[in-house]
Amino acid sequence: MTSNLQAYRGSLLHFLADPAFSAQSHDWFEDGLLIVADGKVQAAGDYAALHATLPPGAVVHDYSGKLLMPGFIDTHLHYPQTDMIASPSAGLLPWLETYTFPSERQFEDSHHAANVADFFLDELLRCGTTTAMVYCTVHPQSVDAFFAAAEQRNLRMVAGKVMMDRNCPDFLRDTAETSARDTEALIQRWHKRGRALYAITPRFAPTSTEAQLQLAGELALAYPDTFIQTHVSENEAECAWVRELFPNSRSYIDVYDSYGMMRPRAMYGHCIWLDERDRQRMAETRSAAAICPTSNLFLGSGLFDFERADAAGVPLSLATDVGGGTSFSMLQTMNEAYKVARLKGSYLPALRMFYLATLGAARAMQLEGTVGSFVQGAEADFIVIDPQATPLLQRRTARVNSLEELLFALALLGDDRAIAATYAAGQQVHVRETT
Repeated sequence: MTSNLQAYRGSLLHFLADPAFSAQSHDWFEDGLLIVADGKVQAAGDYAALHATLPPGAVVHDYSGKLLMPGFIDTHLHYPQTDMIASPSAGLLPWLETYTFPSERQFEDSHHAANVADFFLDELLRCGTTTAMVYCTVHPQSVDAFFAAAEQRNLRMVAGKVMMDRNCPDFLRDTAETSARDTEALIQRWHKRGRALYAITPRFAPTSTEAQLQLAGELALAYPDTFIQTHVSENEAECAWVRELFPNSRSYIDVYDSYGMMRPRAMYGHCIWLDERDRQRMAETRSAAAICPTSNLFLGSGLFDFERADAAGVPLSLATDVGGGTSFSMLQTMNEAYKVARLKGSYLPALRMFYLATLGAARAMQLEGTVGSFVQGAEADFIVIDPQATPLLQRRTARVNSLEELLFALALLGDDRAIAATYAAGQQVHVRETT
């Protein structure tokens, strides 16, 4: 116990396993205590048992009536698309051409990139998201701006420069060689600096030549503890385009596999139009799926199949996919994920949705024990959720009879207003304004 120890009292929840596969999936203490020191979790459990272990004079922050949980983890989103969220379009490909690419052009300006990065991170924290896997633009300065803003807030963030050397406007096009050179320099500058982690980031197969994908795979081999992030099988028209561009590949995901890009710490956005062999290969390589329900519905891309992904053993996580996604809030993302599952004939309990946004995401990213839970030694990234944040939530949660009902109400009725406070490495980085 160190001199800077802090304790937080409230209802406490964190996960031990996936509720879909384990009856002992979580720890729940209706009157709990979280003990933090030096930015790490020291203990988490029942208040009556742990309070007696506190040293004399220890500060106890009282959040009674609120829920303490690990911070949310968002495994797929684009910070350069912040200013174009909620832009109308008939589909993915025209949306990219009309809004995305012109917006990303502005990130050649470092001051613009820094301004957007500041807003983006503050918005994540306001919504209770403490870790994210983030796409920057082709401009190395966009990565520098993002990581500098995250470092200022001491956040555990994963990000990378987009690699894109064809089928895009000239003003956003790099080359296979320059993209690999820039990526390696950024890895050496940022990966594992403080809480920063680097992701090798080809945008998606259609915007990379075979030479660029080859170099991306070589970087992934040379730096095995980096992350990989890209898109796969989001949209039927996109999948047809990939078949034309890569006629020798068995499937869209096989394109990436052939270049050595399926491995632990590889995160594939969307994963809607996969076949059984694709899912089997993801499970074999521990490549993970980032499920993006709000953007998939917004762009009409399709419905993620939870049942088949679970049957294959694919590592799963939830993601907002801002700006195709329409909310920074992981609670709103759970709301849409629940409905997507119902439309595909599956049922997502609230416990599982909260697992996928915390420990499940950490596992998918190979960061279990670092973030996503309250195990001893984990980084103290946590949030305070207020079940009485709105009049409707207050009325509904007053009538719940179980933890599942409480979480379900938060997922279906909650948004950024339900996040009373956010902490990163034990320091408060957001507190909800009250009138």
